[in-house]
Order: sequence, then structure tokens, then C-alpha cells
Amino acid sequence: MSQASKNRLKASEYVDGLLSRDRSILSKAITLVESKLEKDQKLADEVINRTIAYSGKSIRIGITGSPGVGKSTFIEHFGLLLVEKGKRVAVLTIDPSSVTSKGSILGDKTRMENLTKKEEVFIRPSPSSQTLGGVGAKTRESILLCEAAGYDVVLVETVGVGQSEIMVTEMVDFFLLLVLPNSGDELQGVKRGVMEMADAIIVTKADRNQLSEAIISKKELDHTVKLMKNPNKPWSTEVMLVSAIEQKGLSDVWDVIQRYENQMKAQGFFDSNREEQRVSWFYAHIQQALEARFYHDKEVKERLEEQMEEVKKGNSSPLVVARNLVESFLKKQ
Repeated sequence: MSQASKNRLKASEYVDGLLSRDRSILSKAITLVESKLEKDQKLADEVINRTIAYSGKSIRIGITGSPGVGKSTFIEHFGLLLVEKGKRVAVLTIDPSSVTSKGSILGDKTRMENLTKKEEVFIRPSPSSQTLGGVGAKTRESILLCEAAGYDVVLVETVGVGQSEIMVTEMVDFFLLLVLPNSGDELQGVKRGVMEMADAIIVTKADRNQLSEAIISKKELDHTVKLMKNPNKPWSTEVMLVSAIEQKGLSDVWDVIQRYENQMKAQGFFDSNREEQRVSWFYAHIQQALEARFYHDKEVKERLEEQMEEVKKGNSSPLVVARNLVESFLKKQ
């Protein structure tokens, strides 16, 4: 029995708990939506449907960067700053799932010890569950639940950085890319698309020992982003220096995010972007629903087992086998 099943409540209890800003109920609700049991999924759908009208009032911020760039340190100090400004902050961190054990580290709470202690803060580590894009399979739903529970700012930390990380831009309003000083070689490995999507690039660890290197990196990035303006967004990427440890530059980051929100709302981009994200979410669920029906079909399972060896040995074309399986499945519907 799943953990969600053991703690399953009625839909009304989840909804009432969320609207009363009960962190324990919020945690249980996210566990429910992450469950893969069909019974849990149906209940989760009802909870989401009944709370979606209370969502949408936060600013959603995606944060990505290579391992070691200091994402957790940045999030902790940035989150503390937001709390000082009277904000309620939800942090959704995504941990990489093991391909072998399907488990994940889920250690971000220990890396954000001071932030975790704040009553105004909710931190939820979730496994990526092999989902591409650096986010969890149910990150969108988790964002809506956090908003229904009254959180003003939702921070979504991705697994790492890469071309697939741009998926997080389909569920947030503002996208932050964190890079290290002297990261020229590192940035060569970052796909152009990620940098184009970034609304702000933060050179982290701009401390006393690395300040000169950070300044040089900022100048290089300022030049680079001028050549990569996103034609689909009326905004020029900001490049900033931040030392989370020394708490320098954090207020500037928040100022930029607020300026972005005000400017995008005034131009109508903010709302239209969210509309496009909801459409993307809609199509993603169609794909998930179709895949679930396909792979749970008894005949498909049997034929998959029978023909997989032929595909592995190269005796049959993967394309032909896949097409035949899909066509056979669709004829039964």
C-alpha cells in the first residue's frame, strides 16, 4: 500500500486543509498527486479540479544551474529575504531518481536548514521519476496546490542544466539560470536554448575571493545575451552578480523579478504565457493518458514481451513493430 493510500483523506478534507493553509495537508496532497495508483490519481484529479480556482496568484520562478553552482544556497538565502519582505514561500526541489533503484536523494531540506525552520516556508523535495526536463512528473500540480495553500512565491529548482531543462519554462513565469565565475567552458556545454530562455543569468559565488572573476564573467555574459535576444518575449535577459553567503545582490534579483512581472502584465504577456502553459499541460496529460492506456493493455503487454527480443536482436524494425502495436491497440478501442 502506498503512503498516499495510508493517509488518504476525502477530497473535501484536502480542499479545506489547503485553503486553511495547513502545511501537513499540503504535503499529503502532493503525495497524493505523485501516487501512481489509479484510485489515488482519481482522487487527486478531484482535488486539483476543486482547488484550481484558488490558484494562480503567485509568481512562479524556475531555477536551474549545473551541480555545484550553489542553487540550494541561493534558494535558502533568497527565500529568507522573501520571508523578511512578508512573503510566503514554497520551494519545490527536484532530486534525480536512480535508474537502478528508482529512489532519489531527497536531501534539499537538510541543505536549507534555516529556511526549513520558517513557518512561512514550505519545502518539498520530489523525485524526478525519470521525467525529462529537470522537473518532476507532477510539478505543475504541486505548483497549483501550493498556490491554493496561499503561497505568494513558488520556487522550482531543477535537477541540473541542459537542453531538456527548458521544460521548466512551460510552468514558471520567470526563469533563472545560475552560473559560476570563470564558467566559460561550462557555458560552452550549456545549450543555446537554455540561455535564450533565461530571464536572468546570475553569476553566483561573487565573493571576495572570486569577485574579479565574477565581474569578468558578467561582462562576457552581457555581450553574449545581447546576441541572443528571444524574439518571442518582450524582455532583455538581465545578468547579475550574487553572493548568497555574503547576502549581496539578492535584493536586486527580487527587484528584477518584480519589474519583470509588472512589465509583462502591462504588455499582456504574463497572462498569455500562462494560457499557453495551460494548453501545454493539457496536451501533456493527453499524451500521459494515452500512454498509460497503451502500456496497461493486456494484449500490448503480451506482444511487447514476444517481440522485444526480435527488436533487440535486430531481426525486426523497431519502427514497424511499434507502428503495428499501436495500430492493433487502436483498432480495439
